[in-house]
Amino acid sequence: MPHKRSSTFEASTMSQAAIRKLVADGIAAALETQTATMAEANNSTREIPVAKRGNYKEFISYQPFYFNGMEGVVGLIRWFKKTESVFSQSNCAEEN
Repeated sequence: MPHKRSSTFEASTMSQAAIRKLVADGIAAALETQTATMAEANNSTREIPVAKRGNYKEFISYQPFYFNGMEGVVGLIRWFKKTESVFSQSNCAEEN
C-alpha cells in the first residue's frame, strides 16, 4: 500500500479576486511610472535604430555553413549556432 503524502505547506488564504486586484494594482502602478518617465523625458524626436536591410549577395559573402542533414541532431544544433553567428555578423534584420 503506497504511503500517503503529508504536506507541511499551508494552502494560500488569498482568493482569486484578491490576487487579481493585486496584479491589477501592480500593472496600474507600473503604467503610471512609465507615463511619468516618458513625460519627464520630453524627447519628441526619439531616435529609433533602423535595421539594415541585407541582401542575398551580402549574406553569402559571410560564407554561411552548409547543412545536408547527415550530421544528426548534434550537427543540426551546431549548424543553428553557426548560422546565428553569421546573421549577427551580417547585421541582418530578423524579419529578413
